Amino acid sequence: MKKGKIVLVGAGFVGMSMAYSMLNRGGINELVLVDIDQNKIKGEEMDLSHGLPYAPQKMIIKAGDYSECKDAQIVVITAGVAQKPGQTRLELAEVNAKIMKQITKDIMASGFNGVIIVASNPVDIMAYVVWKVSGLPKNKVIGSGTVLDTARLRYLMADYFKISSKNIHAYIMGEHGDSSFVPWKHAYIGCKKVTDVMKDNHHPMEDLQKIHQGVVNAAYEIIEKKKATYYGIGMALNRLVRAVLDDENSILTVSTYLENQYNQNDVYIGVPAVINKNGVRDLVELDLDEIEQEKLNKSCELIKKMRKDSIDKIID
Repeated sequence: MKKGKIVLVGAGFVGMSMAYSMLNRGGINELVLVDIDQNKIKGEEMDLSHGLPYAPQKMIIKAGDYSECKDAQIVVITAGVAQKPGQTRLELAEVNAKIMKQITKDIMASGFNGVIIVASNPVDIMAYVVWKVSGLPKNKVIGSGTVLDTARLRYLMADYFKISSKNIHAYIMGEHGDSSFVPWKHAYIGCKKVTDVMKDNHHPMEDLQKIHQGVVNAAYEIIEKKKATYYGIGMALNRLVRAVLDDENSILTVSTYLENQYNQNDVYIGVPAVINKNGVRDLVELDLDEIEQEKLNKSCELIKKMRKDSIDKIID
């Protein structure tokens, strides 16, 4: 395994936003681009490489194929089709599950034994598909989960409270989708509970729900205005990759496998987890109140139903 070698599967807007973020930030030794469109990845290789003289460090960037996965530390999957107008999430899941199955087989055929990060949507289901098909330990397959949702939450909270987002400690949990939620009693500004800050400053508590709704609506609004979202998730994926590369033991809200945590089993869902070189080291199991637990249960039920309706037969 080559430390700092990343293989990116999928050279669309999301994948290339992540690649560009990596080029600018550094910390990656080698980035290999894999995509069905060979001309595109060769062009992307050239375009990115021409920026290397101004990058913070030396970096190998090249177009490649699945054989490059054999000694990679991390494979990031952003491939898949985008949701079309009128297409249901279930229909999207069916199409992308078939794509994930083949991609995962190709990755594992190389002898890969590192960490896989999945960003393709619906991400909670796609991470489950990759885990099942790969045969890797559950800690080594991570979905991007609610990492982006959490970043959006912190941005909106920072704007509301006029406090640096670096000092906002709050998390979005559940599905990467409309059924997500914020466990507000575990949200802090610095070392002070957000609920106490609201009370002390006479802010109406319903403003917190408006902030969460802003997170839920963000993707829809961006897609309406510019057809797709990619910069935010590109940065979020870069953050997740660095947590693995640098063995950070950082807490991020990834989509990971629940096995008796939160009274749930056999489902990938977004929860706070400690991320290091092995992927998920531990889950940070929060004490949820009855309403929050119900919301998490709803998220899990939605994902399990979608899997049962059509996904499980694809991966069996």
